[in-house]
Amino acid sequence: MSKKKNKKIQDYDRTYSFLHHFVRFAVNHSYRKILHVGKENIPQDGAVIFAPNHTNTLMDALVILTYNHNPKVFVARADIFRNRKLAKILTFLKIMPIMRQRDGFQAVKKNQETIDKAVDVLKDKIPFCIFPEGTHQAKYSSLPLSKGILKIAFQAHEQMPEIPLYIVPVGIRYGDFFRFRSTVRMEFGQPINVNEYIEANKQHTPQEQMNSMRELLAERLHATIFHIPNDEDYNATYEICNAAEPIEIEKLQKEKANREMHKLELQFQANNHTLKRIEVLKNSEPEKAKKMLALGHEANSLRKAKGIDIESVSVKRPLVSRITRILLTLITLPYTLLASVLASPTSLICVYIFTKLKDPAFKNSVRFVINLLVWPLLVIAYSIVAFFLLPWQWALPIALLIIPSPIVAHELWKTMRLTISDIKYLREKKLKNIYSLINIITQ
Repeated sequence: MSKKKNKKIQDYDRTYSFLHHFVRFAVNHSYRKILHVGKENIPQDGAVIFAPNHTNTLMDALVILTYNHNPKVFVARADIFRNRKLAKILTFLKIMPIMRQRDGFQAVKKNQETIDKAVDVLKDKIPFCIFPEGTHQAKYSSLPLSKGILKIAFQAHEQMPEIPLYIVPVGIRYGDFFRFRSTVRMEFGQPINVNEYIEANKQHTPQEQMNSMRELLAERLHATIFHIPNDEDYNATYEICNAAEPIEIEKLQKEKANREMHKLELQFQANNHTLKRIEVLKNSEPEKAKKMLALGHEANSLRKAKGIDIESVSVKRPLVSRITRILLTLITLPYTLLASVLASPTSLICVYIFTKLKDPAFKNSVRFVINLLVWPLLVIAYSIVAFFLLPWQWALPIALLIIPSPIVAHELWKTMRLTISDIKYLREKKLKNIYSLINIITQ
């Protein structure tokens, strides 16, 4: 009894370990591709605090679990721990509560217990993960960083000066924040050696050290993400980057050094090149930049009004790739239709819950949890029916074909959605002309 009472959040748990592998498997199959960049930047000689950007609620923590098999401890906003049953589940999942500034000064003072536990986690060299922005924002941008992560780092340094301590910025970029089976690029940036930083700045007060380290962390975090300034030109800038993407990727592919580069990395490099070009124009040719941003705003409004997906714009030859997908879909149509019917219970549950959501950023998290909890039960039920009605030689392959039904069904509807979008785009001459003008200016 006392053992269980004194168990630390970071201690090994057999049930957690089993579920951890299951969840990692589910996360990896919830995305078409998860690309890990900069894993060599994760220090192996000390304690590590991961500092990711926060754009996609629960999914941000889950994709961090995918980079290796080791457990990690997270923090989440304290208000979701008010429900005792949920608090027990979250603690089992190695998540601790943390108060935010919006909870009030008195509430924030209660964070000392969490900080003490976080330091204890780091002493055991278990990776600790905290989202320094404090809240999520479904944008290719970032919010000001809070000092919570630095308070933990400084207190950990005081209590374990002999152990190297690092803060590793983690940039997570989703192909789409709201859709199932999108893509993820996750980059581990240049780590900050907390011990060395404090020693190099010992002439400054702890408060000054925290402030300067926060600026350094923000700078290194921005370097790992597709960071569009969150201002009135955000939508226009996003549109311009997507319009220029095919041309920029083609340029990168012509360079020998980039020929083996993954498509997600090419996209990242291309978008950031366009962002730099926009910034250069703002400084050197403000009138030209103003004209380009005006075109970006116009294109963004027109595209959304016509119901055209951004993927129809950013793909070099969308119709060719879509025709291939349509042909494959037609060949497998009986199976894809059956898969859609079988997956419909989970889809309908998600659609119902989506109508209740105030924040669409929770869509992917809801979809993931529903598929994780409900789909295995449906697979078991469908398999029992198959074995009851058919000889096992038929029932077994049918049961195996049932398993990927949510993915197969999604691919069918995605193909249909993007095909309609591509046709709309091909017919929209005005929009294509705007993008052509944008590309002339950006080159």
